[in-house]
Amino acid sequence: MKILTLISGGDVGGAKTHVLSLLAALSKKIGVTMVCFMESEFTEDARSMGIDTRIMPGNNLPATAKKLEALIREEGFDIIHSHGSRGNFMAWMLRGCGLPLLSTVHSDPKLDYMGRPAAGLIFGSMNRFALKRLDWFTGVSDSMTDLLISRGFPPDRMFTIYNGVDLDSPPPKLTRAEFLARAGVPEEAGAVYAGIAARLNPVKDIATLIRGFAKARERFPALRLLIAGDGPQEGELKALAESLGVAGFVHFLGWVEDTDSFYAALDINTLTSLSETFPYALTEGARQHKATVSSRVGGVPRLIDHGISGYLFPPGDSDALADCLAKLAADAGLRQRFAEALYEKVKKQFSLAATVETQLSIYETVLRRHARRDVRRDTVAVCGAYGRGNAGDEAILQAILQEIRELDPDVPICVVSRNPAETRRKHRVQAIHTFHLPAFARLSRRCRLYLNGGGSLIQDVTSRRSLWFYLFTLWQARRQKVPVVMYGCGIGPVLHRADRKLAGRVISKNVDVITLRETDSLRELEALGVSGPEIVPAADPSLTMKPHDDAVAEGIARSAGLDPAGKYVAFLLRPWPGFEEKAPAFAQAADRLYREEGLTSVFLAVDRGKDLAAARQVQKLMKEPSLLPEEHFDGEQLADLLRYMGAAVSMRLHGLIFAAGRGTPLVGVVYDPKVRAFLRYIGQDRALDLTEVTADKLLAAVREARASASPEAQRAAVARLQALEMENRKVLRRYLADNPTVPLL
Repeated sequence: MKILTLISGGDVGGAKTHVLSLLAALSKKIGVTMVCFMESEFTEDARSMGIDTRIMPGNNLPATAKKLEALIREEGFDIIHSHGSRGNFMAWMLRGCGLPLLSTVHSDPKLDYMGRPAAGLIFGSMNRFALKRLDWFTGVSDSMTDLLISRGFPPDRMFTIYNGVDLDSPPPKLTRAEFLARAGVPEEAGAVYAGIAARLNPVKDIATLIRGFAKARERFPALRLLIAGDGPQEGELKALAESLGVAGFVHFLGWVEDTDSFYAALDINTLTSLSETFPYALTEGARQHKATVSSRVGGVPRLIDHGISGYLFPPGDSDALADCLAKLAADAGLRQRFAEALYEKVKKQFSLAATVETQLSIYETVLRRHARRDVRRDTVAVCGAYGRGNAGDEAILQAILQEIRELDPDVPICVVSRNPAETRRKHRVQAIHTFHLPAFARLSRRCRLYLNGGGSLIQDVTSRRSLWFYLFTLWQARRQKVPVVMYGCGIGPVLHRADRKLAGRVISKNVDVITLRETDSLRELEALGVSGPEIVPAADPSLTMKPHDDAVAEGIARSAGLDPAGKYVAFLLRPWPGFEEKAPAFAQAADRLYREEGLTSVFLAVDRGKDLAAARQVQKLMKEPSLLPEEHFDGEQLADLLRYMGAAVSMRLHGLIFAAGRGTPLVGVVYDPKVRAFLRYIGQDRALDLTEVTADKLLAAVREARASASPEAQRAAVARLQALEMENRKVLRRYLADNPTVPLL
C-alpha cells in the first residue's frame, strides 16, 4: 500500500503533531510520501523523523497539479490523503487520477480562520469547496465527525480517528524547579500550579481560564497559573489579569517548545476551548500524569470521565471552572487519583500504536469500498420505528446495524427514520424520512436486501397509518424483486378487521422470512392467516447490547446524579390509557419504598418525548426524595444506570430487557401483551396488569423481586435469549451471502 499525503507544510500545534507522529509510525509499515507546498520547520521536522518529504512550492496550482499527476503515474500510489485547505484543494484537482480521495479534518472549517477574515475568505472558501467534493473523510474525534455529518457530509463515508500520544517518549528534560527557573517563575513552597498550553486566540477562551482562576484563588490563595503560548489576545489577557487583581499570580510564558517539561511542572492541566476536536494538550498532560480540568467540548468527554479521571465544565462557565480548580488545588490525593485514572485510559485507548492501527484500518476500508463503488444493487435497507427518541427502538437499530456490519463491513446501509438527520449522525448510515414514499421507491431500486423490523411494527393500536406504511414497504420492496425479511419482530395486536385482512394478505405474498422475538407473535401471525413466509423463532436484537466497562458506567451514573454506592429503585413509566388514575399508587409505592426499604426512586425515560410526562406526574405526587435525570440516555446508558438499581419497575418492554441483562430484579407493569410475553420468556412472573396496580401490590412485588430474584439465574435466562437471537443473524447471513451484489452493465 502506498499513500500520497498532501499538506501545506506550515501547520503547527495539534495538526502538526498528529500528522508527523502518525506518518513517521506508518512509514515503518507501508509506503508513505508527503508532499508539502513550502519549506518550513514542519518539513524539517518531518525529514528528521524519517518521513519521505517532497516540496512543490509556488502558487501556480494547475502546474503543481500536473507535477503531482506525474508523481502518481511514476510511483503508483493507492490513496491520496489530504490535510488542510491547500492539501484538500490540491486533492480535488487530482480527482481525474481515479484514486480515492481521503481528507482528515482536524478542526471546524468554519472556525479555522477565526479573527482572520481575509484568510478565511480565501483559504476557508477553498477548503469548504474542496471538502464537499472529496470521497472519504476522517474526523479527529466523534464530535468532529458528527459536525461534518450535520453539515451534509455522507455519514457512510466518514471515519473517526483520535490523536494518539507516544507513551514511550523520553522523560522531560527539565525538573519543575529547572523549568520554572528558566521561565522566570518563582517556585513557592506550597504553591499549586495550574496551566494551559494553547494559542492565545478567542477559540481557546483563555479569558474564562483567568476569570475562573481568580475566583478559585479566593478559596485557595496558593494557586498559581502558567500560560504557555502566544497570539493576538496576549495584551488583552494580561490586562484582564491586571483588572482582576491576579496579575502577580498569572505567568505568561510565551511560546514553549519543551512542552513535556511544561506539563511536568504543573499540578493541574487545563483546557478552556470553546471548540475542539481531540486536543493533544490533554493527552500530553496525561502522559505526564497530571490531573485535568477541561471544557466539555469535542471529543474531550470520550477521554475524560467526569469525576473519575478529571473534571469537565460547560464552555465559558468561569464559576464551574473555579469550583473544579479549587477542589483539585485543595486535595493532592484527588489530583493523584484523577491523574492515574486518566493515564491508564490514555494508555489503553489513545496510544500512538492504537492510532496507527486505526489509520491502517481506514486505508484498507477505503480501498475495499472504492473497489465496489460501481455496484448497482448493494444497499441494505432497514425500516422500523426509528428516529423517534425511543431508546429501546434505537438499541434495536444499533444491534441490527452491528449484525449487518459484522457480516459485511462495507455494505451501504440506508435507514428509514422519522429523524433522518439524527439517524445519520448517531449511526453513521444514510437515512430517508419515514412516509417519504418516492424516496423509499428510489431506495428499493438499489436494494440488495430489505429488513423490516425490529419491534412491533405490524400493529394498529398506536396508529393505523403506520401499519399501512409498513405494509406498503413490504409490497414495494417485493415489486422491485428485493428479498424481504421481517427481522426480530413482535406482531400485533391488529384490532381492525380490515387491517387484519390486509396484513395477512400482504405479509403472505411479499415476505420471504419472519424472525420473531417471542412466541405470542407466532399465534398472532396464525390468527392473521399468514402463510408462505418461513417463520423462525428468535429474540429481540437489542439483547446483544454489550455493557460499558465499570469506569464508564460509574461516570454515567454520576452524570445522572447517582451515587454508585447508593440504594435506588428505578421506575420506567409511560403514558397509557388508565395511567393517570394509577399515578397516585405509583407515588405512594415510591414513598413507602424510601421510608421502609431505604430505596430512593429514580425515574428513567425510554422514550423521553412521552415518558417524562408520566414520570413528572408521579414525582409531583410524592412526599419523599426522588431523582428524575434530565439528560438524554441511550439504550446502553440506560442499561448502565439500571445496574445500580436494587429493583426496576417497568411498563416499558425495553426497560425490562435492559434491566434483565444487568441482573436487576424486575417487576413488570403490563399494558400490552408483549410485556408479559417477555417476562414469561425469561421465566419471570412478577407482573401486574396496569388496571390492577395498587401501592400495596407494587410494594409487595418489589419486595418479592428483591428477596427471591437470582441475578445469576436471570442472566442465564437472558443468555439463553441471546443465543436464540443468533437465529436472526443466521437468516441475515444467508441473505447477505446468497444474494451477491449486481455489477453495473
